[in-house]
Amino acid sequence: MVLAALVGVLGSILGEPEVWITRALVVLVAASPCALAIAVPVTVVSAIGAASRFGVVIKSGAAFERFGGIRHVALDKTGTLTRNRPAVVDVVTAPAVSREEVLGWAGALERDSTHPLAAAITSAAGSGSASGSCGSWPSARDVVETPGRGISGRIDGATVMVGSPRWQDAGELDAGISRLEAGGATVVVVWREGVAVGAIGVRDELRPEAAEAVAELKDAGLGVTMLTGDNPRTAAALAAGAGIEDVRAELRPEQKSAAVAELSGVRPTAMIGDGINDAPALAIADVGIAMGATGSDAAIESADVAFTGHDLRLLPRAFAHTRRGRRIMNQNLVLAILIIATLLPLAITGVLGLAGVVLVHEGAEVVVILNGLRAAWTGRSHSVMTK
Repeated sequence: MVLAALVGVLGSILGEPEVWITRALVVLVAASPCALAIAVPVTVVSAIGAASRFGVVIKSGAAFERFGGIRHVALDKTGTLTRNRPAVVDVVTAPAVSREEVLGWAGALERDSTHPLAAAITSAAGSGSASGSCGSWPSARDVVETPGRGISGRIDGATVMVGSPRWQDAGELDAGISRLEAGGATVVVVWREGVAVGAIGVRDELRPEAAEAVAELKDAGLGVTMLTGDNPRTAAALAAGAGIEDVRAELRPEQKSAAVAELSGVRPTAMIGDGINDAPALAIADVGIAMGATGSDAAIESADVAFTGHDLRLLPRAFAHTRRGRRIMNQNLVLAILIIATLLPLAITGVLGLAGVVLVHEGAEVVVILNGLRAAWTGRSHSVMTK
């Protein structure tokens, strides 16, 4: 508008006001950012719609743009890298306490928990897979879940706690806990009135596609970090199987958030998780990704992106798709700016009249729209990421 005013005023001073005022109006039309205005929205809408067709729900255009710029990926272990089918493999008990009692107390507290390990414990408590049948569960009252630590409540008038070995001293069960962890199991300790009465070993195997997905991410130039609240021995064993070198274990939810913030300070970082313990880290990441539609409500609400499935190969495919969308978006922006930069001098010098400028603008809009619609293509040739 300023340029058009200058053209009209200065040209009129030099002579032929009618000619220069007409050119000023043509300049105003030439500078109109029609193609520029639709360059990003048409691409983003096309790409987000296409992503949903292969199981990736992106909640906003801003999240899509950030997604394409990610350079580091932090993955939760339980339920993300692992198959989310944990099973009780062993139970260590204190003297005078039976396996059935330990599993029964744990099952009573864990029956409504959203933590992935809870299902394994309640299944074992119900079926007695560790040792015989556990019978009916005792009734639990005043149940409180503490993210990153465990769950507590009152059973038969006694305070019972079920959670991480780091929550409270495990006393004479330490040797048994070390043995379970050395075998690659995640250990859940049961305390009754502050005294450790049992330790439950739960193992969740690595997803079969985990190593392939991590390799694709690395080939694309992304750094990969595993974050987990599990013990270092179990975490290192699973990370080695997935091909991940950077492992950070024994993290509480707030420590996961701090780790993601640290990684984001170096380069844009995405966090992938599915549990309530992951919600703070998902919220603080440049892009939070909730893994699987069965993840906790807190994780899904905190995330910018949600995967409707649990196949980790969705992750590199999603990155490939968003990166391609960003490239198309940038192509549209460059094309729209170049058209304006080219039309302005042609309009000022009178080489192009109003009809010519309008024709070029309309043609540019068609080109930008057609190019943006390419982001809707989800051909398998783009399922492998490129740097």
